[in-house]
Amino acid sequence: MATLAGVLTRQGARAQRFGRLIVAGRAVSDAMLILLAFVAGYWLRYRWQIGGQVLPGDVQPFDFFIGKALMLMVATVAIFQLRGLYRLPRWTGLLDEASVIASGATTGMALVILYSFLQRFYPSRLIFIYTWLLVIVFLLGKRLITRQLRGALWRRGIGVDRILVVGAGRAGQRYMQQILNSPQAGYQMVGFVHDEAIEDNWGIATERRVERPPYLGTIDRVPEIVRQYEADEIVIALPPNAHAQVHRLIAQCREHDVAFTLVPDLFDLALDHVVTHDLGGLPLITLNESRIRGWNYGLKRAMDIVIASSILVSLSWLMALIALAIRLDSPGPVFFTQERVGKGRRSFIIYKFRTMHRDAEFEKADLQAQYNVGDLLFKIPDDPRRTRVGRVLRRTSLDELPQFINILLGDMSVVGPRPQVPEEVAKYEEWHYHRLEVTPGLTGLWQVSGRSDLSFDEMVKLDLYYAEHWSPWLDIKLILRTFPAVFVARGAY
Repeated sequence: MATLAGVLTRQGARAQRFGRLIVAGRAVSDAMLILLAFVAGYWLRYRWQIGGQVLPGDVQPFDFFIGKALMLMVATVAIFQLRGLYRLPRWTGLLDEASVIASGATTGMALVILYSFLQRFYPSRLIFIYTWLLVIVFLLGKRLITRQLRGALWRRGIGVDRILVVGAGRAGQRYMQQILNSPQAGYQMVGFVHDEAIEDNWGIATERRVERPPYLGTIDRVPEIVRQYEADEIVIALPPNAHAQVHRLIAQCREHDVAFTLVPDLFDLALDHVVTHDLGGLPLITLNESRIRGWNYGLKRAMDIVIASSILVSLSWLMALIALAIRLDSPGPVFFTQERVGKGRRSFIIYKFRTMHRDAEFEKADLQAQYNVGDLLFKIPDDPRRTRVGRVLRRTSLDELPQFINILLGDMSVVGPRPQVPEEVAKYEEWHYHRLEVTPGLTGLWQVSGRSDLSFDEMVKLDLYYAEHWSPWLDIKLILRTFPAVFVARGAY
């Protein structure tokens, strides 16, 4: 272990020095923009007199504000540094950066105002408001322009880091998932190597689809693969018992002057649920609870009630017209009801508009044999059991409008895994049951990623990704992505 630590220290020294230069450059450029914002705020108030006329006797030269401008510059940059703004991962979103910038600028300006008050410094208060707003605008503008320029270079293959992942266990899959789900980070995964056989249904679930990174061979071929694919960095994600392989890979990386990163397996724990901290210098590891629990569940449930109530009230006229069309088109009830399995394997009755004729369920076995379709995800194009109105309802997904009743009742959520019938659940493999730990939904990752064009295993992988990465923002994004998916009727049978 001491040898490994020494290797890592020597290997990382150069990268640490370069990283400190990058951090210093970012901090200096932010400081210059903060100073520019103060100058612009001064001009807005005292030169252009935005916000009301300033009497000649009240106009102050900019020299009067230099001390406050420097204080704002130093305090704000220091706050940014303390809050980790300059060391955020490359895949951090603009909204996350914006929240740190806004809170840091607000705190910095509050310190300047408090200090000015204690000094009995009473200039026009609007200069502080203008400066505060301009600081946020300038710093966000800088980052937006930087992201656009960096993204344009990355799309042309300039500055992209080509990564080879060694190991496709739990840690390796988590790392690949993060890279594939963050194209804005500027990483290109050339593929992965692994000593064990890869299953046919193997894949990495991301926020948009199930992807299959190229399998390039076994671990002993790493040097050859690095040269062939011109990899810039090797990510070593091997289990804790593979010490010999890890040491050999590190030696090969040093020999060929290739950067490397170690991804700890942490005893097969889910990496995105792990929190590390220390107690008196003693490192401690704890696990986060499931994302959709406690306050998170309450927030998600409140969102469901608001959305479902709004839809049922605003589209009641459309639902009445659909009900009338169904009754006129074919004999039978307006609604189709069916037992489904929800969260915790609890059964409930789902409501949909009827899209098939009365005896449709009795013909299911014959159609399964005819189309060679499995039980776990029975969907076929041009289903002969559909009625004329049913074809339209299926293609537009309007047949699912009554499920907002299920959402109000708490049996379903707006976003979540699709509920399946008991006969399908009875044929689950053990890992499939994890999708039943989340309230089923009307839409979800697999619905907007391919709908019925996906295999069942791909669908489950996307459901599990959603459960592990849930956030209110993810729900909003999936709801917004549902509209184009429904509009083009992709995979809607």
